[in-house]
Amino acid sequence: MFRILGKKTALSLLAAGSLMVSASAFAISGGGDDGGGDNGGGCETDCGYERGPDPSVSLLESSSGPFSVRTSNVSSFVSGFGGGTIHYPTGTTGTMAAIVVIPGFASAESSIAWWGPKLASHGFVVMTIDTNSGFDQPGSRATQINNALDYLIDQNSSSSSPINGMVDTSRLGAVGWSMGGGGTLRVAAEGRLKAAIPLAPWDSSSTQFRSITAPTLIFACENDAIAPVRSHADPFYNAIPSSTDKAFFELNGGSHYCANGGNSYNDELSRLGVSWMKLHLDKDQRYNQFLCGPNHESDWNISEYRGTCPY
Repeated sequence: MFRILGKKTALSLLAAGSLMVSASAFAISGGGDDGGGDNGGGCETDCGYERGPDPSVSLLESSSGPFSVRTSNVSSFVSGFGGGTIHYPTGTTGTMAAIVVIPGFASAESSIAWWGPKLASHGFVVMTIDTNSGFDQPGSRATQINNALDYLIDQNSSSSSPINGMVDTSRLGAVGWSMGGGGTLRVAAEGRLKAAIPLAPWDSSSTQFRSITAPTLIFACENDAIAPVRSHADPFYNAIPSSTDKAFFELNGGSHYCANGGNSYNDELSRLGVSWMKLHLDKDQRYNQFLCGPNHESDWNISEYRGTCPY
């Protein structure tokens, strides 16, 4: 594979010139209709969930999105998972999709904390969590993702919660690293999620992922010695049916920690991860352009790309 230094800059300039719309589009939209989600309506695009300015590469790769973010701590004594932090946007109205982010084996919430404010600043209610035990396996982590999603749904109905009335309970997503990525894939296979992003996922088998219909983006790390790509991320991606919206991005030279954020891959993680959630949770077609169309492998930080475009 040939990679040309400087292509990333060219891609950004191209996107800034041809994909970014006029500055007048930066008027913030409330997004969300009445908070009811699809509810069987069959809406696939322009469903009233869009919020925020028209996107550009520079906006997606910025340190934060268009919304300010507040946080609320969740006690470690909560039932079903190990506590965590709720991140939610301000300066917007209407209901939003909810996302749970879970760490990996022997790792704490801090290892995936970057994803909380990143996603929330683009218009999602996000909870980064700790697990009951650092040694929990993917099956247990899947259960804890579900418990954390249930917690967000309960908080949405609580008059004393800072996210009261903010969550569209029909639009749920998950992000998970390592064994948390395995747990994320398992929850995706249950049919509850509308979007999933496993980060350097680890699991003992790929067979359970053959039933995944939730749009799934896998970030793999090329030099991953803990969850080697060819025995984890690669067969996991292949197991997901081709009829499912899916994508595979291998980050060039990355260790097992490459997809956690807060590192030299931030641009790719932010541009692609945010776009995936905006496209599939908010059904916002403005973000399709960053997933389908670009020559992703011209970006030096991406060593391999696969996908089922168009979405």
